[in-house]
Formats: sequence, structure tokens, C-alpha cells
Amino acid sequence: MSVVLGVVGGPDPGGRTSTAVAGILAGAEAAGATTSLIELSQAEPAAVTAALEAADAVVFGSPVYRATYTALLKDLLERTERGKWGETTAPLQGKAAATVLTGASGHHFLAMNDLRNVLAGFFAMQVLSPGLYVDHSGYADRSTLTEDSAALAATHGAALVDLATAVRGSKALSAITPQV
Repeated sequence: MSVVLGVVGGPDPGGRTSTAVAGILAGAEAAGATTSLIELSQAEPAAVTAALEAADAVVFGSPVYRATYTALLKDLLERTERGKWGETTAPLQGKAAATVLTGASGHHFLAMNDLRNVLAGFFAMQVLSPGLYVDHSGYADRSTLTEDSAALAATHGAALVDLATAVRGSKALSAITPQV
């Protein structure tokens, strides 16, 4: 059984990004995973680090501001060790990840690439592609995805569980480390 952690980088708990991450987690649960969700705006850094260590896969979610993911998520990634230069832990290395970004319109979709590149290149995570981007048309209201968006999010969740299982079962995939 996989353990999937949702990490929400929005400035306020319970927003559209939380709804989108919860949609992916619902798909992961339907595929047999145990899931939990952390709102970075409410979480203690030590609790987040412990949850990252315990997870087999992580869903990183953020609203898009100024064409990129939030400072809360950037701060988490900047504080997360990757086993290099005297660091003693690498909680993301060799794990599966999914990304979900939210925005008012589709114009910020390409911000997905920046987050994917950091996770795959810098942390050596295996990132589910393509990421999920949900603009305001993907919501019935602030806390409810449309039927189509919910189905797509659930598919991403199930695919993330499959990816986590593949990574965990492969000595080669789980052994890839950041190069520098």
C-alpha cells in the first residue's frame, strides 16, 4: 500500500488548490493508497519534513502567482535536504510526485514546467507527466471540482499510485540521485 501526501502551498487553507489536491488524493485512495493533506500555511516545518519522509509519493499543489508557484512552496523546497554537501537526509529522492497548479485562467499553465523541473532535476523525483492545471472553469464552486475536473484529478491520483509502486519496486529508479 502506498502512502501519498498532499502538500498545498496556498496562502490560505481550504482554497481551490486544496480542492484540486484533494481530488488527486481521492483518486489515490480509490487506488488503495493511504493519504493525508498538509496546508503549508498552517503546518509546522518539522511536521512537514516528517510527513515527506514517511510518504511514498507527494502531490505538490500551488496557486500560480506572478507566473510561478508560491513562496510557501518555494520555501519548503529550499529547506528540504537532498543528501548533498553534508546534508544527512533526502526525503524526496527516489519517490514519485504529482503536480497540480491552479489559476484564474489557462494563461499560467506553463508554470507547471518550473515545478516539474525542480522536483525531477534537483530532487531526483519521478514526476508524473503531464501535471494537472485547473483554472476557475474547473470548479463548480470554491470547494467542488466539476465532474470532468474531478475525474481527471482522480485519474492523476490513480496514476500516481501506479508510479509510486513502480518506483518503489525498481532498484534503479529509486537509486537515482541528484547529480550535483
